[in-house]
Amino acid sequence: MAARAALRRRFWATVPARLRLLRADTLLLATAVTALLTVAGLATNDTWDSVSERDAPRTISAADLNLALNDMDAQAANILLSSGDAGKGRLQTPYDKAVGVYGEARREIGHDLRTLAVAAQGERSGEKTVENLTDDFAEYQELIGRALENDGHTGGKLAALADYRKATDLLQGKLLPESRTLVSANDRAFDAEYTAARSTLSAQLAATAVLGMPLLAALGVLQGYLVRRFHRILNPSLLAATACALLAVVLGTQMLTSSSGYLRGARRDAFDSVVALSRARAIAYDANADESRYLLDPQRREQYAHSFLAKSQKLYGIRGATLGTYDAGLATSWQAYWTDHHEPRFTGEFRRELDNITFPGERAAAEKTVQTYAVYQHDDRRIRALQAAGKEREAVEFCMDWKPGTSEAHFGAWMAALDKVTDINRAHFTSSVRDGRGAVSGLLPWAGTLLLAAMAFTALGLRPRLAEFR
Repeated sequence: MAARAALRRRFWATVPARLRLLRADTLLLATAVTALLTVAGLATNDTWDSVSERDAPRTISAADLNLALNDMDAQAANILLSSGDAGKGRLQTPYDKAVGVYGEARREIGHDLRTLAVAAQGERSGEKTVENLTDDFAEYQELIGRALENDGHTGGKLAALADYRKATDLLQGKLLPESRTLVSANDRAFDAEYTAARSTLSAQLAATAVLGMPLLAALGVLQGYLVRRFHRILNPSLLAATACALLAVVLGTQMLTSSSGYLRGARRDAFDSVVALSRARAIAYDANADESRYLLDPQRREQYAHSFLAKSQKLYGIRGATLGTYDAGLATSWQAYWTDHHEPRFTGEFRRELDNITFPGERAAAEKTVQTYAVYQHDDRRIRALQAAGKEREAVEFCMDWKPGTSEAHFGAWMAALDKVTDINRAHFTSSVRDGRGAVSGLLPWAGTLLLAAMAFTALGLRPRLAEFR
C-alpha cells in the first residue's frame, strides 16, 4: 500500500506529476503518428517502385512477346505467299514489307525474352516458363529458317509449306499458350500486390485515425487542465501544438487516401484496359495471320477459317455467329450499343474495354477501334470470296498489299485506332504513378515537420508551468 501511494504521488497526485504524465502521453502519441506515417510513406513508395519498375513492365513484356510471336508467324506466311517460285512472280512490295517486319518481330521476341528472364529471377515457375519459351522459340526459328530456305529453291514451295506447318503448329501448341500463361501469371501477381497494397493503406488510414484522435484529445485535456489549475485562459504554445497536430493528421490522412486512389486509378482504371487491349492486339495479329495461312495452305483452309472466327469472337463476341452471319451480327449489336452503352449483345476484349471507360477521349477512341475492326472484317469476306472464285492472286494481293483500300491498309488503320486507346490508358497509368509518388513526397515531409513542431510546442508550453514547482 505504501509503495502504491508513493507511485501515485510520483506519477499523478501532484501537479508536476500530472503535467509530466500528460506531456509524456502527448509526445508518445505524436511520435507514434510520426512513425506510422513515415513507415506508410516508405511502403507506398516501395509499392510504386514495384508497380512501375516490375509489375507493369513484365506484364507488358509478356503481352508484347505474345504479339511479336503472332506477328513473326504472320510475316513468315506472308513471305511464303508473296515470294513466288524462287523469286519468279514475286509480289515485290508485300514481300519486302513482310521480310522487314519479320526481322523486327524476331528482334522484339529476343528482347522480350531477355526482359522476362530477368524479371522471373527467383520465381521458379516463371523461370521455367521463360526457359521453355526460349527453347521452343529456338526450335521454331529453325523450322521457319528451313521453310524460307526451301522456298528459295525452284519448286521448293511444298517442302517449305511442310516446314511452315510444323512451325505454326509449334507456335499454336506451345509458344502462344506459354506466352499467354506469362501474361496471366504476371497480371495476377500485379493484381495481388495491388490488393495487398490497398488493404495495407486502409489499415494505415484506420491506424492514423486511432492514434491521431487520442493525440488531439491529449492536447485538449492538457490545455483544459492548465486552464483549470493555473486559471489561465489558453496556453499559446499548446494551441500551436494542437493546430500543428491537427494539420499533420489531416495531411497524413490525405496522403494515404490519395495514394489509395492513385493506386486504384493506375491498376483498375488504366492498367486493366492496357491488359485487355494488349490481349486484343495479340489476338488481332493472330487472326490476321490466319488469313495468310488460309491462302497459303489449301489443305488447312477450313481449320484456319474456324480459327479466324474463334479469334474474332474473342475480340467481339456474337452468340452463334458464323463467318457468313458475323458481319450482320456485328452491325446489329453495334447499333444496339449506340442506343444503350450497356446493351449486352456482344462480349470479348472490346466489350471489356468499353465497360471500363474512365478517361477523356477514351470512349471515342474505343468506338473508333470497333468501327475500323468492322471494316477489316468486311475485307476478310472479300478475301474468301476472291479465293472461292478462283482469283487467288487477287486474293493474295488484296490481303497483303498496303495500298489504300486493301485489307492490310485497313488492318493498319484498325491497329492505329487500337493503339490510340492503349496510349490513353498508358498515359494515365504513368500519370497516376507520378501523382501517387507526388502525394507521398509532397505531403509526408509536411506532416512529419508539423508533428515535430507539435512536440516542440508541447514541451515549450509546459516548461514555464513546471518551472514554478522547482
